[in-house]
Amino acid sequence: MIRRLRGNTQPQTSYKAQRAQPVINPIALQPEPDGVQRRALEVSHNRLMLGLGLFTVAFVVIAARLAMVTLMPGDHDAMRVAVAPSADRADILDRNGVVLATSLTTASLYANPHQIRNPDEVAVQLADVLADLPEGPTAAKLAADKSFIWLKRNLTPKQQQAVNRLGVPGLYFQYETKRVYPQGNLTAHVVGFTDVDSRGLAGVERSFDDVLAGGQRPLTLAIDVRIQHILHEEISRAMTDFTAIGGAGMVMDIQTGELLAMVSLPDFDPARPGEATADARFNRATLGTYEMGSTFKLFNTAIGLDTGTTTLAGGYDATHAIKIGRFSIDDYHGKHRWLSIPEIFTYSSNIGSAKLADAFGAEVQKTYLQRFGLLAKSPVELAEVGDPQYPKNWKRVNTMTIAYGHGVSVAPIQVLPAVGAVANGGILRQATLLKREAHEVATGTRVISEQVSAQMRQLMRLVVQVGTGKKANAPGYLVGGKTGTADKQVGRGYSENSRMAVFVAAFPMSAPRYAAVVLVDEPKPNAHSYGYATAGWVAAPVIGALVQRMAPLMGISPIPDDSPLAQNPLVAMVADYDSAASKKAKSKVIQVSAPTKDSPAADSDNDDAAPVFKAKPFGATPVSATSSDVTTPPAPEAPLETGGLPLAVE
Repeated sequence: MIRRLRGNTQPQTSYKAQRAQPVINPIALQPEPDGVQRRALEVSHNRLMLGLGLFTVAFVVIAARLAMVTLMPGDHDAMRVAVAPSADRADILDRNGVVLATSLTTASLYANPHQIRNPDEVAVQLADVLADLPEGPTAAKLAADKSFIWLKRNLTPKQQQAVNRLGVPGLYFQYETKRVYPQGNLTAHVVGFTDVDSRGLAGVERSFDDVLAGGQRPLTLAIDVRIQHILHEEISRAMTDFTAIGGAGMVMDIQTGELLAMVSLPDFDPARPGEATADARFNRATLGTYEMGSTFKLFNTAIGLDTGTTTLAGGYDATHAIKIGRFSIDDYHGKHRWLSIPEIFTYSSNIGSAKLADAFGAEVQKTYLQRFGLLAKSPVELAEVGDPQYPKNWKRVNTMTIAYGHGVSVAPIQVLPAVGAVANGGILRQATLLKREAHEVATGTRVISEQVSAQMRQLMRLVVQVGTGKKANAPGYLVGGKTGTADKQVGRGYSENSRMAVFVAAFPMSAPRYAAVVLVDEPKPNAHSYGYATAGWVAAPVIGALVQRMAPLMGISPIPDDSPLAQNPLVAMVADYDSAASKKAKSKVIQVSAPTKDSPAADSDNDDAAPVFKAKPFGATPVSATSSDVTTPPAPEAPLETGGLPLAVE
């Protein structure tokens, strides 16, 4: 059984796991390349990588160029705009930080004529959006055989946008900086102006061109725009009222020399100086030189007192005109009697002033005028400054006429510091347009004694109280000053119908801080001036209005009339200029002679002696009579070729 079963059993198939056979790469079966083939492969590989690198670089360049074309117009766009530069010229500010000049970035239009297809058509299109581009000249420019031509500088944003909308190929913009003047005409002669390339041509822009160009810090001036505006407005009003051809004025801090205001009229727009006339661009305050008339009696009297030639108790006989050859020196509305020094000054006597000058002489006069800075060009920081004119051969007649402001021509910028020196204690500080800190103020130069300065303040105040300058009075502010009306020179002579009306002033007389000068050129009489066009009617009211408006801004409190600071004892010694008492045959001050051993001293307490002021108004010192208090008229001289002696009106 067992065998049978075994015999019937089918043989079973044996399954065993077979290991996977690797796939053989036919190339791998090839023999390794020899040296020649290996080098060939390496060269091919390097070339492939180099080509890939060059392709990558080209792609990057193209992508960058596409980005530049998309984000920034390129050289071949219809409108090419250069990168806007930063404003590299410093601002000019007033003393309180008000902007007087600054720079703005603007677009300027230019063209490449080689890219303009139809110059005539483009010129018409430009004329439609830029009215100041005439078609004919513009078409000629666009047809020129050039690759660059300016069409218009410093476009406004609206103008730039209008040109852009034209979409004309060949028109481009370049950004530049343009100088702008927010105050316009108000500070034109002070700030000046620049050319289209921002180079200073006049005013502070010119004198500080190196400082402003590329400067990061603003230039701060001493000018106060508030005072500038007041002065500008008041001089303009006077010019209108008296139909004058011009005017000028300045205000100075006499303790520091800082100029708070400088006005010259007519003026101009510094943004468009090319449209202004030569007269408008002319700075009457610094460049013009004039005979200043009786304002020079301020210096003449100060010289007489400082040299001891006379005292406030002295005087001269002004009864008759001074005869010099075929000429004479006379008074305008003279009193025709002996006049005291206060009366000579207050009534503006030419005769008395000439005799005083004759007493101290030409050399003394010349020396003092040099000390006052009246015979040298002003050092103020402007290029537009005039040179004074004075006699080369300083004769006796010159000494007499210069005493009342004729025979020497000076700029108002020279007169103002000299007035300050007379009023501030005798120290001359030259005018400056730059703001000064306390430690930067110049010490100055003494020109007259402090005592004489105090006496001159009395006299200056007297002119405004009872003299020719009453219309300069500003209640509470103790204004003092001096009028001056001078005939203008015409050739070698003088015009009787053309005059210069001047007023110089300082305030407050109790402690002077500010000085001012106002000049009105060729005023004409009007109805409310009763036919007069003298300084008392024309220039003095400008000072009065200026002080009343300016003083509160500067923190000056008004002084009551009954305050000891407001008292001036000289008023008791001088009758009002317009009163009948001033025309009486005798002065309120008794004419005195030199005291002798047989006569009472002039400064004694004897009631019969000449009256002497012993009070100390405005810090003055007592005065006394001296032997030089009275002089006789000078002896006549031989005829002099002077071309005529002018008459100082006030």
